[in-house]
Amino acid sequence: MPASLDGRLVVAISSRALFDFEEENRLFEGADDRAYMDLQLDRIEVPAKPGVAFSLVRKLLAFNPPEAPHQARVEVVILSRNDPASGLRVFRSVSHHGLVIERGVFTRGRSPWRYLRPLQAHLFLSANEADVRQALAAGVPAARVLPHAARAGDAHPDEVRIAFDGDAVLFSDEAERIYQQGGLDAFQHHEIARARKPLPDGPFKPLLQALHDLRQSTRVPGATPMRLRTALVTARGAPAHERAIRTLMDWGIEVDEALFLGGLPKGEFLREFEPDFFFDDQTGHVDNAAPHVPAGHVAAGVSNA
Repeated sequence: MPASLDGRLVVAISSRALFDFEEENRLFEGADDRAYMDLQLDRIEVPAKPGVAFSLVRKLLAFNPPEAPHQARVEVVILSRNDPASGLRVFRSVSHHGLVIERGVFTRGRSPWRYLRPLQAHLFLSANEADVRQALAAGVPAARVLPHAARAGDAHPDEVRIAFDGDAVLFSDEAERIYQQGGLDAFQHHEIARARKPLPDGPFKPLLQALHDLRQSTRVPGATPMRLRTALVTARGAPAHERAIRTLMDWGIEVDEALFLGGLPKGEFLREFEPDFFFDDQTGHVDNAAPHVPAGHVAAGVSNA
């Protein structure tokens, strides 16, 4: 029987999002790929340090039963602009850190986003904005990681924590367009009038659904010691909060925490939640979060047109 990824949460990740390759990347971006390849091969026995999305990947993989790999619930695939030879160091680093990752795609400078479709990916994380935008245009939840962002803490070793913005991330940018066109009063009137009408799906709704399905599959007693905790962290405040909550209810998806901040900066609140990753469509929010938590920019919606 051929291998299949059906029924798994599939995360595709670039080598630079998973590991700290910033020094090496300066050669890569300098268009000297031969020097980059030589450097990576020279360092093949030197394990790369964890990158900004390392904690998220490590914890998600911990949902898989080590004694039954065929029953894996999460699949992580390296999807990289690296060349195949440089991929040797990537997989050596994967092995050094004890990550169970067996699949990888290396495209030597070409955009790898087309391989997201046969992978049935629920998430793509990359430091390359063009690749992220192409993935989003193809309907795959994707974010540009900030390699300089803070690394996740170790206070919650048995719990994956993920925080999402609402408008243009979990939900469509419908309400954000009203806000940009007419200001706060127009936004509030629009959302109050439609409080019972669910917001259209946003680009990360499929990921939230896949995480919900993962949570449901692990609620069998003794299935796994890992837990999942999600948070909606939004600039919305009352009374516009109601439509967001009712939309989640209509989807049949629960989040564990909801922070309606009414425009307050998100960074310090995220520091207290301590996510393994935070997703937002606005660069200002992502930059505010990055000193505190791992963060990624979702280049979707009217703010990124």
